[in-house]
Amino acid sequence: MSDETSVLLVIGIGSQKDRDSRPYREHLLAGAARAYPLWLVETDELTWQAPYAAGSSIVPERTTEALVATCREVAARHDVKGVMCPDEGLLLPAAHVVADLGLPGAALDSVRACRDKKRGRRLMTDAGLLQPRHTSVRSAEELHAVTEKYGFPVVLKPRALGASSGVIKVEGPAQVDDAFAVTTAAHYPGIEEYPDIMVEEFLEGPEISIDGSVVDGAYEPYIVAHKRIGPEPFFVETGHVVTAEDPALSDPQVLDLLQRAHKALGFHHGMTHAEVKFTARGPVVIEINGRPGGDLIPRLGWLAAGVDLGWIAAHVALGACPPKGTARSTARHEGPHTVGIRFCCPTEDCTVTGIGLPRPGEYDGLVEAAPLVAAGAELRCPPADYVSRFAYLIATGTDRADCSSRLDELERAVTLHGRAFEPDASTPGTTLPITPTGVIT
Repeated sequence: MSDETSVLLVIGIGSQKDRDSRPYREHLLAGAARAYPLWLVETDELTWQAPYAAGSSIVPERTTEALVATCREVAARHDVKGVMCPDEGLLLPAAHVVADLGLPGAALDSVRACRDKKRGRRLMTDAGLLQPRHTSVRSAEELHAVTEKYGFPVVLKPRALGASSGVIKVEGPAQVDDAFAVTTAAHYPGIEEYPDIMVEEFLEGPEISIDGSVVDGAYEPYIVAHKRIGPEPFFVETGHVVTAEDPALSDPQVLDLLQRAHKALGFHHGMTHAEVKFTARGPVVIEINGRPGGDLIPRLGWLAAGVDLGWIAAHVALGACPPKGTARSTARHEGPHTVGIRFCCPTEDCTVTGIGLPRPGEYDGLVEAAPLVAAGAELRCPPADYVSRFAYLIATGTDRADCSSRLDELERAVTLHGRAFEPDASTPGTTLPITPTGVIT
């Protein structure tokens, strides 16, 4: 090697489909940079990521072959110690890099099991874990036959997508054809599209996500986020609330469930974002993602409990457990240790002309209110876009209920001004002030 600098490869931290990745991923990247020198591997030139990078490489195309070749070039010049990847579309290619360079990380088969919901369901069912009744179908005709046997409601899901893309609840026979079309149309750059889609029993109950690590097969949780889901029939995540020392972090039933689920998937090393629903039959693992959580959850964990998920993820990527007692900040926050985020979403398609947001000091608990798009941006509701957000709000509370109540109040103070699209055309129509709860006439 011409340069003996040791680095951690960070793949695709700036890749976020068509939206600015900085609000979602900067906190994670900053934490990783505090742990080790980073070499960023991106599909575009660095922008906001540059201050955190010891160096960078650009992948000429978004393929596994191109990514592996680029990372080999970095490894020929530097001492590459590990790989970290937060992007859904690059998780499997990044796993190929791990295997090719002989680095610590999740095995290819385990990453595939996390990406492929059909495979993951089968492995967890075979391991004796409670799972929803499920199958897959290739046509609307097959779906009609399945629902005759399963009954309603059911949930349709693409086999490999994230962010609730293409996930839809079906309440009756009249919705089957349209729902099938919605799920089969969903896609994400770089993620494999299978010929069949998942059909699952609908599970009632609250849902949480748990960000944790697996090192040498041992699972460790760090952040629990309580989800807020948008209007049916879709399952768009519109917010999260994180509390320091959440009971789920030490719940023996939850921890045993997650340990067994990771083992069933063959996931023995890496960071994961697990989703668990509490049903009348007990907790059920909905899915496990082989990456840290998105939606600013790492930042919420820092604000609520001093958990530096990026710092932890860097250590895990290097093949080590974070030193005991250092996963949390030494400077714990005084006062409320519950922090939540609310994403403001449009209720109809529009072109943004302006956004009005509350300011810190005007409302109790408001930490930050920030836009996610600029004037001129086009916002479309599901199923056209599952992450059509124009702003976010972060607030503290004395507990989850108080925090959620404050976020409700803050959301009512937000205004979105836009030109609504004509029903039968793609061109904008009349100028209207639009709020997250509807159009003001």
